[in-house]
Amino acid sequence: MKNIIIAAGYATRLYPLTENFPKPLLKVGNKSILERILDDIDNIEDIDEHIIVTNHKFAHIFEEWKQQMNYRKPVIIIDDGTTSNENRLGAVRDLLLAIDMKHIDDDIIVLAADNILDFSFQGFVDYFKQKQSSVIMCYHEPELKRLQRTGVIAVDDDMRVLEMQEKPEHPVSELAVPPFYIYRREDLPLIKECLNHGCGFDAPGNLAHYLTDITPIHAWQMPGTRFDIGSLDSYEEAQHRFNDENDISE
Repeated sequence: MKNIIIAAGYATRLYPLTENFPKPLLKVGNKSILERILDDIDNIEDIDEHIIVTNHKFAHIFEEWKQQMNYRKPVIIIDDGTTSNENRLGAVRDLLLAIDMKHIDDDIIVLAADNILDFSFQGFVDYFKQKQSSVIMCYHEPELKRLQRTGVIAVDDDMRVLEMQEKPEHPVSELAVPPFYIYRREDLPLIKECLNHGCGFDAPGNLAHYLTDITPIHAWQMPGTRFDIGSLDSYEEAQHRFNDENDISE
């Protein structure tokens, strides 16, 4: 299984910290956001390679960071060639670029690089193997305003996704979707053709939304907490939460 991390965004809400530095490499405690993800993922036996897609502006910073790391699995940096918000490819196009450039023909786990979890992805991978379908994560979100700013799903008793909404005015449930997905190899042909059939390309959830209508997808409810580093306030909150702790996977 390939681990594809989308790290290409321009985090304007974290300026000035991210004006000339990528958000995933910001330190939270004694480790960067990205390192906290990889420290967990790298220990999952099903994962055999880490592919990080970034923009041209920050590609050299990721390459320098890579030289300082010592992960068990290979780390590949892909420069998507973009230089600003105006010419960015969007998360789905970055994923398609990675699949094409690395000639991927395997199951893939797709993650946004600006989140920290206080639980392991191992349970997510185990659930994927149990369901034998593509899977997404979900969590209970009771606040309407938050639901209206994210993806929301309806599921059946087996947690199969029946419907997925993007930033709905009237959410179908209180199950929100964070940017973590595992797509099975059998669904890769659908993914490669998604843009030809109206799939949005800007947010990673666009692809899951598109696939829900054409292939079985199940949802795994998060057993812990996610810290979405999307603003200076959320970054400070994560700093407060993890500053006095060691690696969260311990």
